[in-house]
Amino acid sequence: MQDESMPEAREFDAMEREALYLLTDPGRWPPVWSMDDIGRQIETEEPEAVVRPLRNAGLLHRTGDCVFATPAAYRMVGLVGHVV
Repeated sequence: MQDESMPEAREFDAMEREALYLLTDPGRWPPVWSMDDIGRQIETEEPEAVVRPLRNAGLLHRTGDCVFATPAAYRMVGLVGHVV
């Protein structure tokens, strides 16, 4: 359960969801994104801080500066949809 007194934690969760949805959206291209492009798209100067926990959870792969969603990420988004 999240602490409601920490709005920045909720904002960080929202950025993680936004990055995950960005990388699994079949209507968006490319399926492989650079860290800089992810940062620009989700409007953060530290995309690594957003990508790292998703990568550690097995939802994203990173090769050099390129990031892409794993099959587990596509499955998870398929099961729960885009949650706001």
